[in-house]
Amino acid sequence: MDLELLKHLQTFLTERRNNLFQKVLSERTRHFTIVTEDVYQLHNTSAVMRTCDVFGIQDLHVVEEKVSKRIDKEIAMGAQKWVSLKRYNSINDCIKNLKNSGYQIIATTPHNNSTLLHDFDVSQKSAFFFGKESEGLSDTVMNAADGFLKIPMYGFTESLNISVSVAIILQSVVSKMKQSKINWQLSEEEKFDIEMQWLKKTIKASEEIVQRFENFKNEAPNSK
Repeated sequence: MDLELLKHLQTFLTERRNNLFQKVLSERTRHFTIVTEDVYQLHNTSAVMRTCDVFGIQDLHVVEEKVSKRIDKEIAMGAQKWVSLKRYNSINDCIKNLKNSGYQIIATTPHNNSTLLHDFDVSQKSAFFFGKESEGLSDTVMNAADGFLKIPMYGFTESLNISVSVAIILQSVVSKMKQSKINWQLSEEEKFDIEMQWLKKTIKASEEIVQRFENFKNEAPNSK
């Protein structure tokens, strides 16, 4: 970890901005993560990213086997700077990566005798999968799932907009997580890496600033 570079970049922000970075980092988590599978509507993926930022979810995994969309910056409202976006061309690769990282695969569906949201056990690291607007999740996800989760619904309609579903689920599980004794916060190394990313995305001409700093460090011993 290059703490000198981090401190150097921090000087380009106001004290208030730096303090805000620290506050947000202290609330960030990788205990939960969100996965979208071939979500067709661009604004839905962008809105999900914004929701992840609001609830302190650091990583959003986007699987694009059949569709490929850029993030709509207007809808994401700047969240693309703060949320780490992981893109996949294969749902199997995504599932394998998450399982190797210690996540249980949770398929969100109103069927399959799913666990009701208020009964969900938040103690385990969980990746919540959300599917296509019209078709839901693929058989690949359903077969690989370690569990199924549903939002209680009391009307004729069986589905919600994906960004609404993500918001409802995250509001519930994140609230329960923070009231528990689970070690859900980021490690110091993770905080460092994320803050460095945020600084580089926030500071104008950050690449040039970093290069000048590195050049100065390399030249310093020779100047003695």
